[in-house]
Amino acid sequence: QGNLSVADYAIKFETLCAFSPYYNTLEAEDDKCMKFESGLRPDIKHMIGFS
Repeated sequence: QGNLSVADYAIKFETLCAFSPYYNTLEAEDDKCMKFESGLRPDIKHMIGFS
């Protein structure tokens, strides 16, 4: 995420996921969520309870 807002990070994440056939399947939805959450800043991860 770096210095991006969560909204901007989400846009960038979805844009990049468009290039990955795996992340564009229903079966990968949980993995996609984990990948998104793991890329958030530590302070935000803590707020959402990411472990």
